[in-house]
Amino acid sequence: MKVTYDAQTDVVRILFSQSPIEESDEDKPGIILDYDRKGNIVGLEILDASKRMENPGVVEHEITKN
Repeated sequence: MKVTYDAQTDVVRILFSQSPIEESDEDKPGIILDYDRKGNIVGLEILDASKRMENPGVVEHEITKN
């Protein structure tokens, strides 16, 4: 998974795989889902990110083990 934030465009992009994007759909205003040719979600874009989250330039992650 790769997470990027472009401060100039104020867009957060999360890539879940390296599969080519075949289709994109704006699920909700400002939230774009990217799909591969099989219909799997391969990416997510959040437009106007600074208005939708506290600090889009900071990424935290947690791995839990069962």
